[in-house]
Amino acid sequence: MVAAAAATLALGAVVALQPPVNSELGRRTSDLGAAFISVAVTFLLVGAIFVIFGDLSSLSRVRDVPLIYLTGGLYGALFVGVSLVTVRSLGAGLTIALLIAAQLVVAALLDHFGVLGLEQIELSPLRVVGMAALLAGVVLMSVDV
Repeated sequence: MVAAAAATLALGAVVALQPPVNSELGRRTSDLGAAFISVAVTFLLVGAIFVIFGDLSSLSRVRDVPLIYLTGGLYGALFVGVSLVTVRSLGAGLTIALLIAAQLVVAALLDHFGVLGLEQIELSPLRVVGMAALLAGVVLMSVDV
């Protein structure tokens, strides 16, 4: 569990770089061009890793997967496309704060209702306080914007 938490923290730090990097790419090319390049690099990297280390035959099972579980790429494309534009006016800190706050609230609700294959985890009063604290942090991040 410690290794998973450390890897997730490291990934969180890298994710904070994505909107400003993509935004500058958009300035130097175009917003849609930057979104396309970002998603294409992801596709190529994950594709290469999958070809080298994955089980290609596993893709044959995709026809049996409910449609909702095929929408992850759509969310990634929306993240890339929207955040590369919004970071220009909000700054990296507030952009990421808003993204994290929205993710936490939605994730807590997904846990609470046990949907999308998740184990049900009650939305306890302590979790609600945690969400409120994060939302208060977003408000504080937005004071000078």
